[in-house]
Amino acid sequence: MLHIMSTTVEPAAERSADEVNEEIRALWHRSGGTLNGEQREEYQRLVLEWSAAAPQPAQAA
Repeated sequence: MLHIMSTTVEPAAERSADEVNEEIRALWHRSGGTLNGEQREEYQRLVLEWSAAAPQPAQAA
């Protein structure tokens, strides 16, 4: 029997900027203030997620 796997990626549930910020703070706390390579990659991913979730300021007309 042949099983076909989906190749589409399910989008992750969007989190608020506050939720992502809490995860960033927890990462820094766990690391003792110094990130190793793997933690730095996680931090960069979280900052991008936070930036996308953060409210954008209104633009002047």
